[in-house]
Amino acid sequence: MPAIPRDPAFDATRAFFKEGYQFISERCDRLDTDIFETRVALRKVCCVRGASAARMFYTPGRFTRRGAIPPTVLMLLQDVGSVQGLDGAAHAHRKALFMSLMSPPAIARLVALYTEEWHQALRRWETQETIILHSAVQEILCRAVCRWSGLLLREDEARQRTREFAAMIDGAGAFGPRNWRGLVLRQRTERWARTIIEKVRDGSLEAGKETAVRAIADHRDEQGKPLNTKVAAVELLNVLRPTVAVARFVTFAALALHQHPEARAAVEAGEDEAVEQFAQEVRRFYPFFPAVGGKALKAFDWEGYRFHQGDWVLLDLYGTNHDPRSWEEPHLFRPERFRHWNGDLYNLIPQGAGDVNVTHRCPGEQITLEVMKQSIRLLVSGPAYVVPEQDLSINYQRFPTLPASGFRMRRSAPETLRS
Repeated sequence: MPAIPRDPAFDATRAFFKEGYQFISERCDRLDTDIFETRVALRKVCCVRGASAARMFYTPGRFTRRGAIPPTVLMLLQDVGSVQGLDGAAHAHRKALFMSLMSPPAIARLVALYTEEWHQALRRWETQETIILHSAVQEILCRAVCRWSGLLLREDEARQRTREFAAMIDGAGAFGPRNWRGLVLRQRTERWARTIIEKVRDGSLEAGKETAVRAIADHRDEQGKPLNTKVAAVELLNVLRPTVAVARFVTFAALALHQHPEARAAVEAGEDEAVEQFAQEVRRFYPFFPAVGGKALKAFDWEGYRFHQGDWVLLDLYGTNHDPRSWEEPHLFRPERFRHWNGDLYNLIPQGAGDVNVTHRCPGEQITLEVMKQSIRLLVSGPAYVVPEQDLSINYQRFPTLPASGFRMRRSAPETLRS
């Protein structure tokens, strides 16, 4: 078998952070390959991109997330004991818990709560000259998903939890102060979540049968044992925090509406298909997380190359979403490309690939899409706003990234803001 092509640099850590989201694809293009070896933090890693690579990476039983994610990132995004760290039967059993929360009626309830919180926020915005959309939507989503999960927050709690979830998300792709802040605030949030689980279990906090907090508190593993309190708290946070993270996609959707008036016009016509196409193109076009890592559970062959047990592999999410073999003119924002998209589970992968029921693909992906669609509707049909002069550049060397200003909005006139 041929040797996997190698990046000539001894260690690519500095280049990875300098080149950011384009790191893997730029090297693939330079080496004329979809696979290459390099070193990151002095550790050998194999980088891959494209739909075929996504199919390989998300084949059930082929990779584990354990040991494939830096501990500081793991503790902010998933933490020890979570569903993402499980494999085989244990993963399938825990994943079923999350999928049970994602029924169409349940998602519709969350979207309804989100819409209600959005309209309540409009009243709060009446007294403000400008708002930062990203920060505002983070709090709206935090309030909505907590209510949906069976948790009622006081005003001060809602702001505090929002800050904590925001710090976890923002610190996940960093090393240094931004990451440290997220880790410190995560400890506070986990203490709160453990208290919630304990209160639900001892009956001092009522939670409806169909709520996420009740489902997690009552869940039993494949041996019939309840989750220990720490793991249950982690899984509760794994419902709440990723939902708050959808604020980034909402912010990018607002940016796209602002920068692509021709695409906005199609959305303003109000057809559901146009709204969904716009949302999907936002997910494809804009950067979320750059790559996902896995460790090979066993040896296997792919595209004529040999992978060995324990090999560390990074799948290029951003590059696969911009692969010209799957997407014509991938660096142009064109929602109409989704009119005839076949729903391929391996070429649109901002939140993972494959069958969500059996792979490590994000179980909340449909929530993301429905919240984005509703946000787009609210932005184009709600109170008029203007986008003042600001820095809307995107730093592709920052993980996860965002328009520099967070997307600042100003009401057109005081009387246009209404609930």
